[in-house]
Amino acid sequence: MEALLRVEEAAELLKVSRWTVYRLIKERELVSVKVRNGRRVPVESVREYVRSLIADAA
Repeated sequence: MEALLRVEEAAELLKVSRWTVYRLIKERELVSVKVRNGRRVPVESVREYVRSLIADAA
C-alpha cells in the first residue's frame, strides 16, 4: 500500500464517496496534505479513522 493515497483511493478503501472523504478532511477526521494540485491522505490517517470508528462502536 502507498504511504499517501489519492482522495479516490481513500474513498475506495473506506467504501464511501470521494465527497465524503473531502467532508472528513474538512471536519478534521482525516488528515490530508497538499501535493502539487491535489490532496493526498496518509494511509495511517485512514487506519486511525477506522480505529476510532471501531472504538466508538464498542
